[in-house]
Amino acid sequence: MATLSIPPVLTTPRDDAIHLYKAFKGFGCDKAAVINILAHRDATQRALIQQEYRTMYSEDLTKRLVKELSGKLEKAILLWMYDPAGRDAILVRQALSADSIDLRAATEVICSRTPSQIVHLKQLYHSMNGIYLEHDIELHASSDHKKLLLAHVTTMRYEGPEVDRASVDHDAKALYKAGEKKLGTDEKTFIRIFSERSRAHLAAVSSAYHSMYSRKLKKAVKSETSGLFEFALLTILQCAENPATYFAKELHKAMKGLGTNDTTLIRIVVTRTEIDMQYIKAEYQKKHKKSLNDAVHSETSGDYRTFLLSLLGPAH
Repeated sequence: MATLSIPPVLTTPRDDAIHLYKAFKGFGCDKAAVINILAHRDATQRALIQQEYRTMYSEDLTKRLVKELSGKLEKAILLWMYDPAGRDAILVRQALSADSIDLRAATEVICSRTPSQIVHLKQLYHSMNGIYLEHDIELHASSDHKKLLLAHVTTMRYEGPEVDRASVDHDAKALYKAGEKKLGTDEKTFIRIFSERSRAHLAAVSSAYHSMYSRKLKKAVKSETSGLFEFALLTILQCAENPATYFAKELHKAMKGLGTNDTTLIRIVVTRTEIDMQYIKAEYQKKHKKSLNDAVHSETSGDYRTFLLSLLGPAH
């Protein structure tokens, strides 16, 4: 399979806007040209292209893309046009809309983001929708899953690497007492620790838990909880330990078996391309002895395939 080499950007946003306009003109859209420009521009460049396009043609570029594209390619490119925080706000809003409720997708986005990413997501969620993220979580989620999501989006967590050893051991013991040691589960303790502690701290708790009880904390979460609450806890824990491993696993799930979950495939590829895609690709290769590019190539086709592979970049 030929890999797509990303050329250096030698054109200005104005040139790109002109080339896009030309690609839209005439009979049918030159999708290859659209992909070749947009897939190789970062968030800042994409924003400048949109400004130039509006200035020159008095038309919104995303509205034009809606007219010119369709299906999975349209969905992927429209999502790509936003900056990361705006994109997250759109993904979560779609997932928490009454007509297309997808609590798993909302949970994945919310529980895999850093505290500062969540702050931006909440600001944009409110400015774009005129409603607070907490309100929609309150409306659509339920029970312990809802409590965990609300705690996770309202608690400011430390983002640095330092951890306090005594506090780590204390939390590992508290989680053992709240779960595997007792009959039933004390969900409040899991919610408190998983929503209040930093990623570095949680990763250390996971390690301490394993050395104290010869069991993985992840296994404890799986045996003590279920459903969306379990998925939220596991997402928080796995992203504390290694986000790339988590997303490689979710991508594999989206593509294995009969059919592909394109919604998940698009969401993860588009949202992680500018964050940690090289690490995700390395983790995918390590775990499945197959490149992520090859997996995506065999599960997709046409312009949609070309676009996703352009975002993934060269296989090696």
